[in-house]
Amino acid sequence: MDIMRREIAICTRMLVEVGILEYSGHISSRLPSGDEFLIQPVDDVRSALEPSRLLVVGLDGAVIEGEGKPPSETAIHAEIYKARPDVKAVAHFHHDPTTMLSMVRNRPWVPMKNHASRWPEGVPIHHDASHISSVEQGQELARTLGDANAALLRGHGEVVVAEGVKALFSDIVHFVENASAISSAALLGEIEPLTSEDLEKFQATFNREKHSRKLWAYYTVTAANKGAIPVDWLDD
Repeated sequence: MDIMRREIAICTRMLVEVGILEYSGHISSRLPSGDEFLIQPVDDVRSALEPSRLLVVGLDGAVIEGEGKPPSETAIHAEIYKARPDVKAVAHFHHDPTTMLSMVRNRPWVPMKNHASRWPEGVPIHHDASHISSVEQGQELARTLGDANAALLRGHGEVVVAEGVKALFSDIVHFVENASAISSAALLGEIEPLTSEDLEKFQATFNREKHSRKLWAYYTVTAANKGAIPVDWLDD
């Protein structure tokens, strides 16, 4: 569990460092038991999150271990974990340039860059713009997400899911990059998303685990050099 705690703290701090996460939003990771997960206390500052501060929370949203209250939107994480046994890590954040794609007509989130092959069919939009604070709201969001690996929350933010924290961080970076590519390309003319054939060709040669490790190594060292995370948190 110590490694998982450190990964969540590193991921959270790095997302702040790159301008994706700010005063709100949260990362969670499912514990091996399957029915508990780690998540930060609601009032802890994301840019200074410590591994020891993470809470152990049950799928009912109740704190099992740790001091403090979980985020008000803990139901996002709990209900996704209930609905998706394959998901081991969840992120909820509010990145305005990405959220914008939930607020315009005829401009859906579509795969523009090769790493968007993680979302070949695009991403669903959840139309409840309020805080997802109840079990019922969390269940509705989980239904919107379905089998997809990300969703936009209209006028609110994003949810991204993955098989682990390192892969989650990589996915978040590419999810935001792709949203930026959509907006930038649209300024030049009619956008031309990658086709299913394009994405299949990329996936045929792509090593997801290796790529996630590569991004993690780059961003952790960069963050440590800037003082955003302690050097002794780096992988051996």
